[in-house]
Amino acid sequence: MKKFYFSIMILFVLSAVTIFAHDDTLEMPEPQTVEVEELAINYYEAGEGDTTIFLVHGNSSSARSFIHQIADLSEDYRVIAMDLPGHGLSDRAIEPATTYNFPGYARVIVSVAEELDAMDAVFVGWSLGGHNILEAVPNLPDAAGFFIFGTPPIAFPPGETAFLPTEEFLALIPEFTEEQTETYIRLLFAPDFIGEDDPLPPDFVEDVELTDGTARGELGASLAPDGYADEVVIVAEMTQPLAVIHGAQEQLINLEYIVELDMPTLWRDEVQVIEDAGHSPHYETPDEFTELLVDFIEDIIEMDA
Repeated sequence: MKKFYFSIMILFVLSAVTIFAHDDTLEMPEPQTVEVEELAINYYEAGEGDTTIFLVHGNSSSARSFIHQIADLSEDYRVIAMDLPGHGLSDRAIEPATTYNFPGYARVIVSVAEELDAMDAVFVGWSLGGHNILEAVPNLPDAAGFFIFGTPPIAFPPGETAFLPTEEFLALIPEFTEEQTETYIRLLFAPDFIGEDDPLPPDFVEDVELTDGTARGELGASLAPDGYADEVVIVAEMTQPLAVIHGAQEQLINLEYIVELDMPTLWRDEVQVIEDAGHSPHYETPDEFTELLVDFIEDIIEMDA
């Protein structure tokens, strides 16, 4: 069991870092801030439309990981991508123990959505971001739908088959050696996504440096009884549409675990698998990922018509 919890914790440390863009011509919108819980929370906004898409990144990453989606989706939708507290350009937590965990992040997400008049958005969460969004579901009754990836809904204790085994435990280490950095970044993608001799993506390095290392330690400490909501119950009782995306080349998440869950509102009645992607399909295979997201949104719009 101890080794299993090590595997659980490393996932949240590893999940969702930002990497270099395939298209160097892509640029993020100008950063903006909104004050929540005495913290300046950074966000990016682009596009207009009747439907808002609210993007939430994962651990040790930033909103920049969604650079492809912001560029493509803002042509037809209003797109918001925020930096979680202690990540990207957002302030570090004033009270880390109550902020750097699922409930704390969820609370901030809901507050930002409320401030930006986006409570009826389609909420998209990657890895840790997906767990935060599931935690927020009870406080997002007007959300149009939820779209998660790299996020196996977990109870407490988490099911032992939710995650694939990993060799090295890094979850509670605020600082990483170069070797550890290379180990975990490679786990985020399909095994052949980054060549053996390729340099580490510079945007990833920058986002890790910007991240408050305390966030990783506090997150690990919070994975305890009553430390987070039962996500298995949340997806079983959810009334809004839920899309679950999975990269077939995942090195961290076990698809067999996810498909056995009771998810009555699951979009298309099955997990959507992207064959050539790993833990980061929005970056590895952005066109296929974005197409799925658009199809999900258009199906929601059609249902509400």
